[in-house]
Amino acid sequence: MVGQNSNNPFFSFFFTFPKFSPINANQVRWLIDVGENEMFHLVLLGVLSLLLYKLANKFLNSGNYFLPANAPPGSSGFPLIGETLQFMAAINSGEGFYNFVRARHLRYGNCFRTNIFGETHVFVSSAESAKAILNNESGNFTKKYIKSIAKLVGDQSLLCASSHHHKLLRNHLLPLFSTTSVSLFVQQFDELIMTSIENWGKKGSVIVLDQALQITFKAMCKTLMSLEDSKQLEILQEDVACVCDAMLSFPLQLPWTRFSKGLKARKRIMNTLEKMIIERRRFQEDNNDDFLQKLLTDQNGSSSVQASRLSDQEIKDNILTMIIAGQDTSASAITWMVKYLGENQNVLDELRTEQFHLAEKLSLNQCLTLEDLNEMSYASKVVKESLRKASIVAWLPRLALQDTEIEGFKILNGWNINTDARSIHLDPMLRCDPDKFNPSRFDDDQKPYSFLAFGMGARACLGMNMAKAMMLIFLHRLVTTYEWKVTDSDPSIVKWALFSRLKSGCPIDVTPIRKDS
Repeated sequence: MVGQNSNNPFFSFFFTFPKFSPINANQVRWLIDVGENEMFHLVLLGVLSLLLYKLANKFLNSGNYFLPANAPPGSSGFPLIGETLQFMAAINSGEGFYNFVRARHLRYGNCFRTNIFGETHVFVSSAESAKAILNNESGNFTKKYIKSIAKLVGDQSLLCASSHHHKLLRNHLLPLFSTTSVSLFVQQFDELIMTSIENWGKKGSVIVLDQALQITFKAMCKTLMSLEDSKQLEILQEDVACVCDAMLSFPLQLPWTRFSKGLKARKRIMNTLEKMIIERRRFQEDNNDDFLQKLLTDQNGSSSVQASRLSDQEIKDNILTMIIAGQDTSASAITWMVKYLGENQNVLDELRTEQFHLAEKLSLNQCLTLEDLNEMSYASKVVKESLRKASIVAWLPRLALQDTEIEGFKILNGWNINTDARSIHLDPMLRCDPDKFNPSRFDDDQKPYSFLAFGMGARACLGMNMAKAMMLIFLHRLVTTYEWKVTDSDPSIVKWALFSRLKSGCPIDVTPIRKDS
């Protein structure tokens, strides 16, 4: 029978195993422990059977199961599931999912191929390739996240939109991040920071990540939809956290799974936003000057009669996207920044000198302005260096829209191609001593496409100036108010997190600085 079917590609695929990375003991242990309740083990076989059926269907219909001769090096892993188990095991480790990418980057070089969730993924880690992909002058690529992320943020989100749809969405959202809007946000965020950290000295010790998540969430909710009620904020923050926790989960909609819980949380968030929209339309005299109101009244500056307003679903998906991006990434970046400064006293001393010089110009309780932030030259380098080292967004995902070539390898239409930002940030060929925290490296011009904290090209982060402002304001108020010591330097990160978060949360002991010293 084997002889009769040996030339059948379908038969060959199922009975000829490609080269794959073996699953080690820790990964097997993870598979045993991963169940979120005791029912998991009773249905595991059925779930895997269903999954294999779906993946087989998808795989055989994709037309991509024959690799070109000059495909990037790598492994297809197990039939159908590829290296998904290894990827999920890395997510569940203290080093996070990027450990999966780093291991293959070291093994195969600047361009490698793998298979995750039934799809081919190619990772590239050179500035030249980053430029070709992110600039996208030839129109060969569009943005695409893995299924779990796309389902949770919504297909109308700026993160998941096609090139044409993205351009339309961006035209509506861009005015929200004008210089005027950022200036107003700076004042509001500074007021919030001063109120939030004034009692840290009485506590003696704080968890930076917890505090930063609270502060950035309140700031985003006020700016986006004027939401300040503490009970409503608490409920909404729990749901947003549930969505974030599910972003790298296995996309199985079974009641007890992380993914299913994330989808339920998303539904509750959508219902909350829908009620807000209905309320705003009912009371036309609403005086809220927030992002939601501007989107509802379509104040996008367009005079074209053909310019359509955003649909309610587009508004809701992008409000959720902006909450996640504004809270989660900014809070994570702030946490890493405090850790790095606590471990590099010489950098902290230089930063504190600059910030006290600025503080001398401000009267008591006077809020910072955008002009003040523009004077923080060294602090700006601290922010950039923190973002470079932490690489909160580790890779930038795209989808090949046609056959193309990268790094001399053939990339097929329909393959996922990911720019490995972290490897580029830590490339010793691009930077001297890349593992060292050295803000002064930004005294010199950086090679184009070697700093990708906010992406590049048409898909660059819309809120980058707002994110930088949050980090600078936090820095100023912290270094001019407290001395601190990091009490847990463990660099392990939170399991299942899409954005790189410190597992310890960066606990610090704080001592108020005497203003007369």
